[in-house]
Amino acid sequence: ARTSQLRRQVGGISEKMLIQTLRRLERNGFVSRRAYPEVPPRVEYSLTALGASLSEPITTLDRWVENHLQDIAMAQREFDRHDE
Repeated sequence: ARTSQLRRQVGGISEKMLIQTLRRLERNGFVSRRAYPEVPPRVEYSLTALGASLSEPITTLDRWVENHLQDIAMAQREFDRHDE
């Protein structure tokens, strides 16, 4: 995917933060970056096999968060009450 496509899909992220995040993901082997010698320059990112292998654990974590949203919200309220 191109950087602009990723930015639209993620939403609420600055281009600078997106590029920094993509660079870290690339460094860790989760995404690959391909630059095309065109005008204007074009760069595309894709998941590596290592990055794709994260799909199942991330989906599991996402489900866990969804199942515990009320518990998380209660913990946040409790924390905020004591933090005041």
